[in-house]
Amino acid sequence: MLLIGLGMGMIVLGFLLVLVGILLGASGEGSDVEGGGVIMIGPIPIVFGSGRGATLAMILAVLLMVLWIAAFLLARRG
Repeated sequence: MLLIGLGMGMIVLGFLLVLVGILLGASGEGSDVEGGGVIMIGPIPIVFGSGRGATLAMILAVLLMVLWIAAFLLARRG
């Protein structure tokens, strides 16, 4: 029951942080916003975004994919 409460609290906190970020971002004039993300579907990464952060995310996603495949093959062997 405690874990359920903690999980719900983290979800609410996440929504509040997004709301505060939107409100603070809307008040700034002429600010450049860059963003992106990675979606992992099994071992296959889907990277989207712009800027230096997206390049770093793509490199980390490929590294994570290689580690996932290596762990799968090692677990299958043993």
